[in-house]
Amino acid sequence: MPYTPILATLGYVLSPDRRSVLLVHRNARPGDLHLGKYNGMGGKLEANEDVVAGMRRELREEAQLEALELNLRGTISWPGFGKHGEDWLGFIFTIPRFSGEPPATNVEGSLEWVAIERLLAGDLPLWPGDRLFLPLVFSDDGRQFHGVMPYHNGEPVSWSYSLI
Repeated sequence: MPYTPILATLGYVLSPDRRSVLLVHRNARPGDLHLGKYNGMGGKLEANEDVVAGMRRELREEAQLEALELNLRGTISWPGFGKHGEDWLGFIFTIPRFSGEPPATNVEGSLEWVAIERLLAGDLPLWPGDRLFLPLVFSDDGRQFHGVMPYHNGEPVSWSYSLI
């Protein structure tokens, strides 16, 4: 059976000093699969766009920022991640340079600058699997990671990745 995931982007905007990251605290929409969790910016790709164009669009829509530099840190295949067990394939970026000023909120929730150290410490409500891949996103290792993280009932059941 062919693998036909939902394609998506997930971006982490870095502060100018690269010590903090802009996150959305998904606290605005009841019924949101992500309700209560912190996450980066991003979302589903549209049919007529490449992953970079999709990441730029999502950043404009969610944070009113224009990406001046994007770094593809890796990809993650999330079989079974969706609300109804859909498969997702995410392209994970860092955005070290941008123009604009993010608003305090968007339709999904509050936008907050969070210290990367705090994010990696695990004291924020995140998807359980985020704790597994976020160290790779913010690693000083310049290699990309490409991973697979199957989900079942909202929880990751395994995690494997390759570095290139």
